[in-house]
Order: sequence, then structure tokens, then C-alpha cells
Amino acid sequence: MKAAARIVRRASGVEGEWPGDTLPLLRRLYAARGARDVHAAQPKLAGLLPPSALSNIARATTLLADAIAAGQRILVVGDFDCDGATACAVGVRGLRMLGATEVMHAVPNRMVHGYGLSPALVEELAALKPDLLVTVDHGIACHAGVAAARARGWTVLVTDHHLPGEQLPPADAIVDPNLAGDDFPSKALAGVGVIFYVLLALRAELRQRGAFSDGGPDLGELLDLVAVGTVADLVPLDVNNRALVLAGLRRLRQGKGCVGLQALIEASGRDAARLTASDIGYALAPRLNAAGRLEDMALGIELLLCEQPQRAREIAGVLEEINTERRAVQQAMTDEAEAAVARAMLQAEGEAPLAACLFDDQWHPGVIGLVASRMKDRLHRPVIAFAPAEPGAEVLRGSARSIAGLHMRDLLAAIDARHPGLIERFGGHAMAAGLTLPRTALPVFGEALRVQVERQVDPSALQAELLSDGELAPHEFDWRHADALQMAGPWGQAFPEPLFDGIFEVSQWRPLKERHLRYTLRLAGVAAPISAIHFDGWKGQPPPSRLRLAYRLVRDDYRGGEAIQLIVEHSEPAET
Repeated sequence: MKAAARIVRRASGVEGEWPGDTLPLLRRLYAARGARDVHAAQPKLAGLLPPSALSNIARATTLLADAIAAGQRILVVGDFDCDGATACAVGVRGLRMLGATEVMHAVPNRMVHGYGLSPALVEELAALKPDLLVTVDHGIACHAGVAAARARGWTVLVTDHHLPGEQLPPADAIVDPNLAGDDFPSKALAGVGVIFYVLLALRAELRQRGAFSDGGPDLGELLDLVAVGTVADLVPLDVNNRALVLAGLRRLRQGKGCVGLQALIEASGRDAARLTASDIGYALAPRLNAAGRLEDMALGIELLLCEQPQRAREIAGVLEEINTERRAVQQAMTDEAEAAVARAMLQAEGEAPLAACLFDDQWHPGVIGLVASRMKDRLHRPVIAFAPAEPGAEVLRGSARSIAGLHMRDLLAAIDARHPGLIERFGGHAMAAGLTLPRTALPVFGEALRVQVERQVDPSALQAELLSDGELAPHEFDWRHADALQMAGPWGQAFPEPLFDGIFEVSQWRPLKERHLRYTLRLAGVAAPISAIHFDGWKGQPPPSRLRLAYRLVRDDYRGGEAIQLIVEHSEPAET
């Protein structure tokens, strides 16, 4: 099952000033993404937006600086995804670097506490007797939890990046670039980026108080964690985020990353010296996320705070095993979701639903987000996958993924306004959101979702498009250009990895593992045959002799040397 897609050529941009050794291909790609010079394409830390532009930052840093000066107990509460785990590690490491002597951390268990700072979690944390509680990557929607913490006499600082609702939680201070009236130019900071910015501002505050004789610690040591959390959370890689990610990647490539991330890179089999944002997204983040999905993210945070290489390798090995289990669970759930959608489409005479609302009583709540994402990609429709909060529970947890042009959190807000009380809790972004609702409310919610999508969606948004950077010239099919493309990022959301298209002759083909297709291709002007692979491309029928392909150009690490291959993202018969 795969949504029909069409290849659309990306509009060319205006090239600016570039160093003489910049490949013409890179100039073209950067210009098409709005970058007109090397500073915009690969920005430096010197160009970071100032922390002072964030609203409430002065109040937040005063709370933290006073707590450090008084030797108070500071509790950093993270979240159970990769952004939340890295944000927690950055908060703990950074506060200790800045002189805090009593820093603790905690993270909710997905199966026990649910999302964010809940009253139940606050009750458990009471034994730690914190003076100041700092949320990272959550808190903006945790009204009851924040109120419970303050009722115990704790000071509460919320640092988050999720969209706020109409009411804000009763925290002592809130730092969130998406607050109404906040003039911070980049709304795309991940949770880990927000706490990093708070630490930058805190260092400046402590400098003014005379806490450092040498300017204070180098917080750049935390950028490896900032890079991993930012890429993993799929936030737009605007200029500010690219500066953070690129600096973090440089640390990882130089072997300067924290012990835990180095162990994770080793366990994933990636080459640290050539690590890319794609490696973070497809290798590091899933292994770290696996702890929060099937077990407890406390294990992932332990890895990120670990200082002993041997212990870090042991934890990374455990995460590898958990991730293997996660992949099996995800595949089984995705297969069941596809079967359910296929049955629905059969009843609708092949018509895909406007929105898919999927549920199975046996699904694992830690994996539904991955299922929703996979099904969204295959259907090119908004998808919400539900699972019981725990086996047999009457409360369902849902994870939603949307398509461009349809704001998921706003969609849920509209449903909530039309059906008060139907959704118990919700929050999130334009492309992803989470929610809870009673099991009995699922049929009503499914119909409300369909109606609201029909109201809001532009029909043209339901046609999947692949934005292509056009054709590669024959001389660009070589390892030099493949290598340059790999290292020229960081590529990611809003600064997409290059995708090309062209018409090829199929010399040979064979299926792999009954799911994939391996090609040997020919192209006019290219003397050597070109190797290509299309994952999930085998449909049981021989491909035509001429294909129009949308593909990525990469080095072939399996064959090594100067070998290249194409990673096919889409294929269709070429027009004769």
C-alpha cells in the first residue's frame, strides 16, 4: 500500500557568493533552499540568535542563579522521547558545569505516568524534596502537575517548545519560544535547544554576579546532545538550528561527544568521523528512543550522563536489544494497520480515507507514533493510532501525524471546541501531536476527525508530491559528488536532503528479501553501470525496461572505494 505520488521539480534559487572550491551542484542545491552564501548554508555558532530575545528568560535565569547561590536542590524532569532525554542530560550537565551542587533528574514512565508532569509523578517525586523543579521538553500543557508541584512549595520553571493552549500552567516562569507575544525569531527550537538557551542566559547572569573569573565553562561541550535531540524531534532546521546541529556534529566527528553517545555510535555501526544528521535520525535516535517506548527512558538518560566507557557500552548494548524488539513490534503493528486500512478501502471501492483513525486492543502505546508516521507516509493522509494506556485500560493514548497543509494540533483543538470533554488531553505541533480519550469515545472521535479534516483540508494537499532537485549531470555520478552531498548538510526538516530524478534504462534487476528491488541501471553519458536499490520496492511484478526514478546519490559503503549507488525513493514507468 503506497499513496500515489508525483515528482515535482523544486524551484531554483538565486546563487550568491561562494568560495571558489564550492561544487556547482552544491551552489544550486543551497540556492534552491534559500541559502545564498556559505554562512547561510553552513552557519556558525557566532551567528546564533541571542538568548535575551526569549521572553521570560531573565526571570528564569534569576530563579536558577538564586537556587545555585543558595545551594538549593534542583530537579530536572525530562520526557520519554529522544528530545526529552537529551534535554534532561543537557540540563543536568549544564547546571553542574555552572556550579549547581544539588542537581537531580527524573523522567516519567510512559506506561505508569503517561506524558509530562502529572500529579501522580509529582507525588512520587516528593521524596526527593526539591526546591526548584525544571521541566524540559514538556510542561506547557501540564496544568495539574505544575499546580501540584507548587502546592508542595516547590518553585517551578517550565522550559518547553510545544504550542501553548489558551491557558498557561501556573508556573513561576515559562520559557517557550512559541508563547504568544514572544519575539524570538526562531520558533523551531527543540526542547533540548530551549534548555541550552536557558543555560547560555544563566551563564551570562552568573558572569554579571561575578561567579566566574575566567568567563565560565564552555557550554559548547553540550552541543553533541543538542544536535541529537534537535534532529530526532524533526523540528525545522532553520539557520539557527542548523548552526546548533552542525556544531554538535563536528564534536561527534572529532570524537569529542559524551561517552554515552560515542558508545551509541559504536553500537549502531556508524562511522563517527563521517556522522551526519541522517545517521542521528535513523541510527542513534531510534536506539535511544527505544528505551522510552518499550522500557524506561531512565536507562537512556543514564547513558547520556554516563562517564565510564565500559558502563556506557553495556547500556548501549541493552538499548540495541530493546531496539531490535521495538522493530519487531512496530512491523507487526504496521502490518495490522495496513490490513485494517485495506479492508476499509475495499469497502469504499478503493478510495483512501480522508483521515485514518486506527486502534487495536493489543497495540503497544510506546510504538503507536511510529505506526502513525509509517501509515501517514504510505497513505499521505493524517493518521492517528491508538492503543490502551496499559493492557485492558479504558483510557486510550493516541499519537497523531499529519501532512503538509494540515496543522494537527489546531485540528485537535477544533475538535475539542466542537465536542467539549471528548478529548481528555492533547498537545503537540503542526505535524505531530498526542492525545488521550476514553475507549468509549473512539467511534465519536473518529467521525469528528473525518468531519474536521473535510472542513479544513485543501484537496490538493491530499496528492503526495516528491520535490526533486532535477537531474544530475552525467559527470556528477561519482564518489566526489556523493561524498560532498553527504557532508554538505545538515539536511533535515525545512532544509531537505537532496533528491534527484531522471529516466534510466534497466539492465538488470532482482528482488531482495521479498521486499526490496536491486537494479543495475544505464544512463546516457555515464559509461559505467549504476547500482541502485529501492527499499520496499518489490511489488511482485518485473519493472519496465525504462523507469523514471526519484533518488538520492550516496557512496556505496558495502562495495567501498569509489563505488556509488542510488537510493530510490519513487519509481514510475518512463514515458515513451
